[in-house]
Amino acid sequence: MHAPDDAALVAGISAWAAVESPTHDAAGVNRAMDLVAAEAAATAIAVERVPGRDGLGDSLVLRAGPGRQDPGILLLSHLDTVHPVGTLGRDLPIRVEGDRLYGPGVYDMKGGAWLAFQAFLAVAKAGSARLPLAFLFTPDEEIGSPTTRGLIEDLGRGAAYALVTEPGRDGGKVVTARKGVGRFTIEVEGRPSHAGTRHQDGRSAIDEAARQIGAINALTDYARGVTTNVGVIAGGTADNVVAQHCRFSVDLRVVTAADGDLYADKILGLKPAGEGVRVTVSGGMNRPPYERSPETARLYEQARDLAAELGFELGEVPQTGGGSDGNFTAALGVPTLDGLGIDGDGAHTLAEYGLISSVRPRIALMAALLSRLG
Repeated sequence: MHAPDDAALVAGISAWAAVESPTHDAAGVNRAMDLVAAEAAATAIAVERVPGRDGLGDSLVLRAGPGRQDPGILLLSHLDTVHPVGTLGRDLPIRVEGDRLYGPGVYDMKGGAWLAFQAFLAVAKAGSARLPLAFLFTPDEEIGSPTTRGLIEDLGRGAAYALVTEPGRDGGKVVTARKGVGRFTIEVEGRPSHAGTRHQDGRSAIDEAARQIGAINALTDYARGVTTNVGVIAGGTADNVVAQHCRFSVDLRVVTAADGDLYADKILGLKPAGEGVRVTVSGGMNRPPYERSPETARLYEQARDLAAELGFELGEVPQTGGGSDGNFTAALGVPTLDGLGIDGDGAHTLAEYGLISSVRPRIALMAALLSRLG
């Protein structure tokens, strides 16, 4: 395939990054989807637009390749970012510095989505795919894919392979396993009282929350790959009031599905440590673990061999703590290869960048996978 020159690929990724699309700005996400839909329609790619719900943006499903019902290749990209509107003009303008292209979402993951889209278009035009191709663009990956998990899993059940365009890691390595993610909310209710005159009558929700947080932190087991984190906490009303309410969130990461069940049950089963307080726990696992199956290992080996034919080495990160939409397909038993997007660094920061030199090799690799798998 003919790969665009550096100026063209910088312009293409920059155009996508210039459309600010934080997850909860449905209009912004939909403008990003419009860019994809327009270019796909202009090249006669079949486009299905799935309306968003719960205040979130739309999804797009693009289809190409042989027109049969055989299991095919599913590509997964998201167009939402973590950067609020205004980041582009204030803190992270699109710019090129040497080999680095800076901009909100360039690394996570508009660069990867754009390059995979170019490969998809090229293979579709050439008619070179051996298997049916489906490309899903989603609006809500950054918040755990609450409205699109069902769509991802429906498409995944009809897939022989899943390719995920999250950014490359540690110098462009692909990802073959990710931890599962659990999210929980703990609400504590105590008994308020005056902190000066009736302190003994109170039952502090904040004190109880502190005990519960200690118990939750004690669940972390690095050797087992289990971590817990209390990231947000709020409670109390005034300095001189024994707190009636406290609320905090918990992030759980696990390596195996069995540990997901085990540790989710531990958190959901928390009981009050003190008297006269109530503890309510909600939540659960929102991304199952993406375990490195033998089938995924073989898919990686195929990708590594294709990369070698193209003249570069494709390394592997066998485990990473962050989740992606690839967790859902891997949990269905679909061989899943992640981290196929742009190389770079600074995800979720104001120093986010992609490496321009990584784009053309990744386009070529994606095109080879789409053409030769199967």
